[in-house]
This record gives sequence, structure tokens and C-alpha cells, in this order.
Amino acid sequence: MYETIDRLLDGPPPGASEGELVDWISRLETVKCRAEAVQAEAAVRLEEAARARQSAAGVPARKLGEGVASQVALARRVSPARGAKLLGLAKILLAEIPHTFNLMKAGLFSQWQATILARETACLSLDDRRVIDHELCATGPGGEPARAVAMGLRQLENAAKKLAISLDQASVVARAANAAKDRRVSLRPAPDTMTWLGALLPVKDGVAVFAALDRAANAARAAGDERSRGQVMADTLVDRITGREAAGAKPRVEVKIVMTADALSNDSEQTAMVEGYGPVPATWAREALADADVFIRRLFTDPAGQLVAMESRSRKAPDGLAEFITTRDGGVCRTNGCDAPIRNIDHIQRHTDGGTTSAENLQGLCERCNLDGEFSTLAA
Repeated sequence: MYETIDRLLDGPPPGASEGELVDWISRLETVKCRAEAVQAEAAVRLEEAARARQSAAGVPARKLGEGVASQVALARRVSPARGAKLLGLAKILLAEIPHTFNLMKAGLFSQWQATILARETACLSLDDRRVIDHELCATGPGGEPARAVAMGLRQLENAAKKLAISLDQASVVARAANAAKDRRVSLRPAPDTMTWLGALLPVKDGVAVFAALDRAANAARAAGDERSRGQVMADTLVDRITGREAAGAKPRVEVKIVMTADALSNDSEQTAMVEGYGPVPATWAREALADADVFIRRLFTDPAGQLVAMESRSRKAPDGLAEFITTRDGGVCRTNGCDAPIRNIDHIQRHTDGGTTSAENLQGLCERCNLDGEFSTLAA
């Protein structure tokens, strides 16, 4: 088996035909699916082993299993939040939707397909969830392939939703009502000094927002506006949210740009840093400083790129120092592989162990990583 996988990973031989190359891609996809299944199984076993060890050490029952998600995240090179989701999916696969897991082990179902099925059946009872698992992912009595294997992602999602509604409509409705609590807005970097601004909204609100922007685009285009539909919709969104259009003036919005004094004053090509986005060309940063739409808080670094340090004698970082740490760390959790936004300012060396409340001994962490660190310290 190992020789076969190694042979596949060596890549197709020179001169392989188109058919052989397609077959190679297909077999690699099978290996990926099987590997994800084995990773899920290993994650469940890891949690079982950790819980047994923690129980023997006297850890309270409510704390058993803590820290495992972070270990999974580290092993799979993802954020702790993502690691927790992967561990949760693994437990569902092995305990609640075995036919889906078998398809993965056979190389016929990907982790993302399994995620869709688990997500769309999350509000159901275990019995109903297993009905859908059997209906979509069980092999037929005559060896016929499972229905889900031939479905696209949207088809799979819709099929699972329809079955869930037919089995327990009340639970699906209750879940939809509760989901409104999760509404939020997010921002993530995009290439070429652009960003993706996203919003998770109830369907009626999301459709209404899009319809309003669409109407604005139709009106602008009908009036001869030369911008594309997408450009008009994006500009209208910014105008209406910031109040720029209604007020007739450009609002004061703070954007932090971290750069050296040299990069600000001349044509230096050093990299600047925009908090919440990441590295940008110094030329772009200088142009942004001239934009009256935003108030730029200029945070200067030394030639090595280090911000000036601040220090405090208190245990809790003062607001100014906390803001400094958040900016220095780029607004992103310092844990390796974690892309979550900073929510807590934490001591690297614990304050009770003599650690100072200074820039050198503080780091920005997300809520999960901060709690995981506290638990690890207590468990030790």
C-alpha cells in the first residue's frame, strides 16, 4: 500500500497520455478522501486517550478532553477554531453517520461533503440523522453506489435539507429561528490591497440588502453611469454604511498604517502594514495618507521594523498598551496557524511568575487560544 501511495505522489511519468493523467488525478483524489477519513479516526482516538489520561490525573469531568482540539489543529496546520470543528466532525462521522464515514474510507466522499451532510442534519435527533445517512450514503442492496456519490455539493446540500424537513420540520424551523443569533460581519484580506467584507444575515435581510444595491445599480446604469454593475453596488454599499452620501462629507474613519518614517517621507519601497489587512506597498500607503476619506493613525517603526515599546506596572495592559500590542501583532492571534482576530492581551511569562506587563512580554491571542493556554498551565 505504501509503495502504491509513494508511487502516486512521485507524479505521473513523463509522456503520460491525457487519459493516464486524468486517472492519476482521480486516484490522488481517492487517496485524499481516505486520508481525511483516517485523520478523523485518529482524532477521535486521540481525544479518547487524552480523556483517559486526564481522568486518571483527577481533571474534573467537565474539563475532560480540553486541549485536544488545539493538538489536532497543530497537527493539521490549521487554527484552533478549525481544529475544534474537525474534531467535532470526526466524532460525528464515527458515532452518528457511519455510512458517510465508510464512503470516505472508500475514497468516494470528501471531508467537505461529509461536513455538508453533518451540518444539514445537526438539528435532528440521532435516529433521524442516521435515516438521512442511510438514505444518501448507504450502498444499495445489490451493491449499487450510494446516491450521494453522484451528487454535486449543492445537490447534496439540497437533498439533505429536504430529507431533514420531511423528517422533523419543527426542528429545522427552530434551528432557522435560532440561527439569527449568529449574524455577524467579517473582514478578510484579498489580493492587490483589496478586502472581502462579508455579512451573515437572516435570508430576508440579506436578500433585501442585495436587492437595494441592485436597484441602485440599475438606476445608475440607466442614467448613463459608466461604472460596472458590481462597481456601483460596491460604491453604494460604502456610501450608505459610512454615511458619506447622506452627509455630503467624508467621514472620519481611523485606519492604522504602520511604517517607518523613511517610508513615509520619500520613495522608499519598504513594506507598510495596515491593521486588519496585512502588508501593503509603501507607495500605496503614502497615497492612502492623502485620502481625506480616512483618518490615518501613523505608527512609526525603527529601521528594523519594530514598534517603540511601552511598559506598565499593572497586571492588566492599559488601553494604550493593549492597542499597541494588537497593532504590533497585526490584529491576528499569535498562535501558530491561528488566523482569528485578537481578543485578549496575554502575558507570555505569567504575571504571577514575575512576568512584566510590557510590550516584550505581552502577546495578542484570540479567546480560544487564551483559554487553552490557561488550561494548559493549570493542568501542568
